[in-house]
Amino acid sequence: KSHPLLKIINSSFIDLPTPSSISSWWNFGSLLGICLAIQILTGLFLAMHYTSDTMTAFSSVTHICRDVNYGWVLRYLHANGASMFFICLYLHIGRGLYYGSYMYKETWNIGVILLFTVMATAFMGYVLPWGQMSFWGATVITNLLSAIPYIGTSLVEWIWGGFSVDKATLTRFFA
Repeated sequence: KSHPLLKIINSSFIDLPTPSSISSWWNFGSLLGICLAIQILTGLFLAMHYTSDTMTAFSSVTHICRDVNYGWVLRYLHANGASMFFICLYLHIGRGLYYGSYMYKETWNIGVILLFTVMATAFMGYVLPWGQMSFWGATVITNLLSAIPYIGTSLVEWIWGGFSVDKATLTRFFA
């Protein structure tokens, strides 16, 4: 334990005082961090071979799965990692509700903002393969905003980048 790095690791993980009432429910924040790191890493590698054009987006995903070395592993790790991320996220929220974390209003409000940000990011990632489910998912979900009085229709057209879900929409969701 004479090396400075070993001292830091020892004091941070091994000799760190923890309450005796701690349970495994407190692990989901750390698991969220691990899932997020995996999502960012696999997403960056997938983005290296992805093209955000309506004519080639679907084929680029097929190209990643078939032609890129271990591209299929990256894609399925990324897709299943998103599911694991949301499982950990909902368990983290459930633990927060059970233990009354909503009493800390600022922390809770930041968590709610992060939840909506993560959901929006996941939706944009869902649209990127540009299959039929992606296209119609983008059409239906973005059209929900048209229910907002006065600004809804303009907001939807602004998100679309035109009058329908098209190349501009896909480019905006990838950017």
